Amino acid sequence: MLWVKAFHIVAVITWFAGLFYLPRLFVYHAMSEDAVSSERFKVMERKLYRGIMTPSAVVVVSLGLWLWLGFGISGGWLHAKLALVAVLLVYHGYCGKLLKDFRDDRNNRSHVFYRWFNEFPVLILVAVVILVVVKPF
Repeated sequence: MLWVKAFHIVAVITWFAGLFYLPRLFVYHAMSEDAVSSERFKVMERKLYRGIMTPSAVVVVSLGLWLWLGFGISGGWLHAKLALVAVLLVYHGYCGKLLKDFRDDRNNRSHVFYRWFNEFPVLILVAVVILVVVKPF
């Protein structure tokens, strides 16, 4: 079980690195004014989303299910955590939609929106860590 848990934590860290960095790239992309910069951001965003974030999310969910179902981890805190993970998956999917908007040159949001958008996963991370460590219910 400890090996599964260790790799689950590594995958969570990797996924969150992407969840933090992709919206930051969106900030810079929204501020870019030339075609060369825009194309560079498109490549960076695509590689981050497809090559790091999505595979990490798949590993997180797979290993999380293994821990939950295979080792009988349970509790009210777990239900709250699973709900927050579902919210993160929706956020991840929305990042993919925004990535497509940038790819197709259809972004209509300012860099300020993306600066605020970038803060959302921090709130989820804090809540999940508290739920897992403290297990308040």
